[in-house]
Amino acid sequence: MRTVNYQRIIQKAINYIEDNLHESLTLENIASYAGFSKYHFLRIFQKETGITVGDYVRIRRLASAASMLLYTDESIINIAYYFRFGTQESFTRAFKKVYHMPPGQYRRIMSSIINKNGGKNMKQQQQIKGWFLSGSHPFNYEMGIDTKEVHQGKCSGYLKSVTVQSADEFATMMQQFKAEKFLGKRVKLSAFVKTKNVEGFCGLWMRVDNALNDVLQFDNMSDRPIVKDTNWNLYSIVLDVPENSALISFGVLLSGKGHVWVDQFKFEEVDKSVPTTNLEIAYDVLDEPINLSFEEE
Repeated sequence: MRTVNYQRIIQKAINYIEDNLHESLTLENIASYAGFSKYHFLRIFQKETGITVGDYVRIRRLASAASMLLYTDESIINIAYYFRFGTQESFTRAFKKVYHMPPGQYRRIMSSIINKNGGKNMKQQQQIKGWFLSGSHPFNYEMGIDTKEVHQGKCSGYLKSVTVQSADEFATMMQQFKAEKFLGKRVKLSAFVKTKNVEGFCGLWMRVDNALNDVLQFDNMSDRPIVKDTNWNLYSIVLDVPENSALISFGVLLSGKGHVWVDQFKFEEVDKSVPTTNLEIAYDVLDEPINLSFEEE
């Protein structure tokens, strides 16, 4: 099976995990849902995500538990049981390892911080370290940090429409950096994405340019768009970075109305057996100029 098909399998498995975080999840039943033996599935899951299935399930349960601690009045023991921790003590140990404080203290301290911010879980930030907002109509969109919809850790980034009027409008939360580190290599960009009410389309994107700003490699997931409502899932782009590359740009794109969250962007070098997702645009080159007076139909 080609590597490109593995991501579809992983996405299917992650959807299953997200829908069943409060249910019993074992390697056996997740692998069975994905249609693989548990040993083969464990290998490809860890290769694609960088962590084991068990670690992924635990991290997502803890992130969801952290959100419940902040935004509900549910008791700690009920949250622990809801996310399949056998005891409150085991939940506390696991939670403290990730968030560096026990659940009760986390609820008190983080809730007070949120309340000082007017009780809002999302806060618009014109300046998010390393990121900037661009696109056709960036003034009709908002980007910021979200402490409620989180895939892992304490926060995620978000991009959402605010005053968008047309499906032709789009914005991107993006970064740019020098290509030197990846020259001559094949690079995989991956991130976890969640969407809500996306009417146009959403996707990760990556572009490799030379010093003259010519596009050498590009992918915006337009052939596999993320639309409507989706759970957190893993998406990736694979591009070559030729020796004459100068700049790499990347980010998340939102076209039209909607709301998208992103977390855990990662760049990694992959070998040539991993197929690229480069969108090749074919141009028909004419033998000579035609219709110079615009009279021909």
